[in-house]
Amino acid sequence: MMTWHYNYISPFRAINKIYHFPFFLYNIVFPAIFGLSKLSPYIVWCFLQSSLSSYCVMEAKAAGYTRDGTVNLWGRPVLASETGKWKACSFLIGYEAFERMAFYGIASNLVNYLTTQLHEDTVSSVRNVNNWSGAVWMTPVLGAYIADSYLGRFWTFTVSSLIYVMGMMFLTMAVSLKSFKPSCINGICNKASNSQIAFFYISLYTIAIGSGGTKPNISTFGADQFDDFDPHEKQLKASFFNWWMFSSFLGALVATLGLVYIQENLGWGLGYAIPTVGLVLSLFIFYFGTPIYRRKVSKTKSPAIYFIQIPFAAYKNRKFQLPTDPSQLHEFEPQHYTNSAWGKSYPFHLERNILRTYQLDSDPHMDSNSCLDRFLDKAAIKYGGNTDASTRPPCTVTQVEGTKLVVGMAIIWLVTLIPSTIWAQINTLFVKQGTTLDRSLGGQFQIPAASLGSFVTLSMLLSVPLYDRYFVPLVRARTKNPRGITLLQRLGIGFLIQVIAIAVAYAVEVKRMHVIRVHHVNGPKEIVPMSIFWLLPQYVLLGIADVFNAIGLLEFFYDQSPEDMQSLGTTFFTSGIGVGNFLNSFLVTMVDKVTGRNGGKSWIADNLNDCHLDYHYGFLMVISTLNLGAFLWASCKYIYKKEYVEVEEGCVLNMVEGQAIPTPPLGLQV
Repeated sequence: MMTWHYNYISPFRAINKIYHFPFFLYNIVFPAIFGLSKLSPYIVWCFLQSSLSSYCVMEAKAAGYTRDGTVNLWGRPVLASETGKWKACSFLIGYEAFERMAFYGIASNLVNYLTTQLHEDTVSSVRNVNNWSGAVWMTPVLGAYIADSYLGRFWTFTVSSLIYVMGMMFLTMAVSLKSFKPSCINGICNKASNSQIAFFYISLYTIAIGSGGTKPNISTFGADQFDDFDPHEKQLKASFFNWWMFSSFLGALVATLGLVYIQENLGWGLGYAIPTVGLVLSLFIFYFGTPIYRRKVSKTKSPAIYFIQIPFAAYKNRKFQLPTDPSQLHEFEPQHYTNSAWGKSYPFHLERNILRTYQLDSDPHMDSNSCLDRFLDKAAIKYGGNTDASTRPPCTVTQVEGTKLVVGMAIIWLVTLIPSTIWAQINTLFVKQGTTLDRSLGGQFQIPAASLGSFVTLSMLLSVPLYDRYFVPLVRARTKNPRGITLLQRLGIGFLIQVIAIAVAYAVEVKRMHVIRVHHVNGPKEIVPMSIFWLLPQYVLLGIADVFNAIGLLEFFYDQSPEDMQSLGTTFFTSGIGVGNFLNSFLVTMVDKVTGRNGGKSWIADNLNDCHLDYHYGFLMVISTLNLGAFLWASCKYIYKKEYVEVEEGCVLNMVEGQAIPTPPLGLQV
């Protein structure tokens, strides 16, 4: 039984509570309009009674709150039974499906628009698509930082989504209105003016800016709907990222099957207007679930500042020896990581204590590779062994371990760049390659080359349920790991399948070049007498690979990030894709320049029937194989995060790769 206590607060304290006008709008106006929250009638009553001169708050004291410190969007603790979990995530997953439809409605066929409508050459169009895709996946770094340090995930998402919609509207205008697009006669378009090209790219990069605030926060916000301190909810969360990506794949499927066909046969304006409307609809779906969302509260305004403080503190203590006594390292008691602001009987965990990676100098397993760890550990040494609070360094063991985690994730991130480069082929060279092949399917019907990307999505959609419902339970029974296999094992399998996929792409291109020689097909617009479905295996294999590496990477970077930096942590995933696109742009440009100099035949030319694209695929196959070896080395060196989870009858439980392990109470040794 819940009891609500209504307290009057003066107008001066009300200003302090409201902070700024947008927050006030959300607290008062939004619930009043939609009437979705149980608190709305009371808030509306306060609004009418006080005429905006005072602010009413409520104290809720009842059992059944979430235990991880999550609150609602009004800053109040939430009941576990009425908020979060899959009922909240259903709104987020609905948003993701429509948003991905909008994004892939542009990305999957952009290279064709640039070449056929704006008359860009092959290398320039591939480079521009990669640069835009890179920007889309890199801007989340800024969006995540703003969310973690200032606005929070919800508000960063809200502002960014408006920019996103504005960019989509601009882009629809750029391909629809006569004043913004080049004129076309019988399907042949005139050269676009500089102002038309400028408006088109401004629209594209407006979308990139908006995506920067939505992409890193929406998936993290979804994961926040599950309480890690509740065993049942944690088990539900184990499947969240699988089904999150499933909805993403579903949206991509609609784009590559339906929107691409509409763009090429019914008009680019309609093909871009539909995803714009879909994006607006997705926002309505998202905000409809507002009353049952959970929100995590950060203890620190700028958690990333510790990555600057810790190396300086470690350097300052460089002459000290690491103590053998763990108490000589600065760390709070586990109780510090719970907040009792709502009463001693209602503890809320706002930040988790991360345990030390190694024991101290006495650890026999330490080797030369732990030199950086030992150096960073010195940031937590208490000066002269003095335990007085005034002499403690600014860094705790938890903060030091958080820095180590980011360093470790950065190494894994480096070996994800080549796989992201391989992925970039799907919307660029694979599409251009498909335009040279026989695309007829029964009579006069022509398959859009970009639609073959739907088989990537279809293979994902079929593989995710098989992976989640059959593979994981089967392997879990043997390994006792809630995920079945470790996160890095999942990535390794995905990267291996990707190497096989690019090897298949190389073999198919060799076959295509052989058919070209046999049939003397040399013209840039001549169709090679070879079915486009020869490309199908490479698409399917990349789709299966993504079930392992795309979902695995998103979950890995979220799971291994420090508690206060999980939005910023997931940008390791997005920035890896972004840098991979930039890297592909760089490789395409350099390969074209190097192989085409002095009158030589470029590997990547405007005329794909008279070049050596097979050599380029062979080059990608070699570097992918070498990168797989580098990943195996990095994964062997990686040490998973060890977290304090619960204090119960003197026993500390730690979470290491999803498994609970009892350790000594202070959690300083493992």
